[in-house]
Amino acid sequence: MKTGPKNLITDIAGLKVGNATDERLKSGTTILTADAPFTAAVHVMGGAPGTRETDLLAPDKTVQQVDALVLSGGSAFGLDAASGVADLLRSQGRGFQVADQTVPIVPSAILFDLINGGDKGWDANPYRDLGKQALLNASGDFDLGTIGAGTGATTASFKGGLGSASIITPSGHTVAALVAVNALGDAVVPDGSHFWAGPWELNAEFGGHGPAPTAPKNWPKTKLSAQNTTIAIVATDADLTQAQCTRMATASHDGMARALVPSHTPMDGDLVFGVSTNAKPLTDPLQDPILLGHAAATCLARAIGRGVYEATSKPGDLVPTYGDIHKKSP
Repeated sequence: MKTGPKNLITDIAGLKVGNATDERLKSGTTILTADAPFTAAVHVMGGAPGTRETDLLAPDKTVQQVDALVLSGGSAFGLDAASGVADLLRSQGRGFQVADQTVPIVPSAILFDLINGGDKGWDANPYRDLGKQALLNASGDFDLGTIGAGTGATTASFKGGLGSASIITPSGHTVAALVAVNALGDAVVPDGSHFWAGPWELNAEFGGHGPAPTAPKNWPKTKLSAQNTTIAIVATDADLTQAQCTRMATASHDGMARALVPSHTPMDGDLVFGVSTNAKPLTDPLQDPILLGHAAATCLARAIGRGVYEATSKPGDLVPTYGDIHKKSP
């Protein structure tokens, strides 16, 4: 298997990612956008989701394409990041046209990072401005780890973070994932340095430790609280309908389950957006969607591993990073 040139979701031509981070807040926002609207869908598996405008992503709804997707920290307060993105998009003349009005379509999802050690004593909700800044920062290159929506993210044992990964399918389509890892469970096998996603790793992208040598005998560690949720986007340049994007997002949850143990719990709002830029026709309408779903699950598992692996230590952290405990590759 081969990754795209950057091993990022922006290996899909036309997609851009922007991050905005507030170090004092220990939180931030990440957006995915493009120069033109793109097809989007969503699938939720967690028991405690926080979302905005996701109902319109069902295949039977009128609007099939969106202008941006937002992943944000801040719990319900973070939903306001989409307002900042929509304000800026509207000023740029981008959005769904209704008579003489332009209405940007910006679905969003949030994770809970309100008790991670940051200063949350704001007078005015800061996430609207973070959304605007993330859109202004959107480009084809971006960092991973403690940035954007991954800034204040944690798992049961280590800091979480922002991760991404890509892959080229046998049909020549690119599939990729972007994820903010903030799980109740763990990305790392107990009592070791191996990632649960180890069997799917490519090019030592999160340390090259490989699969755990033996199956763990103990119950997995959890945070056992409401301060969770892993939110993700899987995308492709294959020409998919909204219904097919929904199926790709659904299949990609397999990757979340491979990389986080446990996952999809009552206290996680685990959610995946599915995206298509519709740039390349399918070569085999039966076989291609099957491989696209498998590729999306593989990319999401790897992106989760990378998000945790790339996290960096910051003053006031309540949990260590993976690199604090285990030696990282140069």
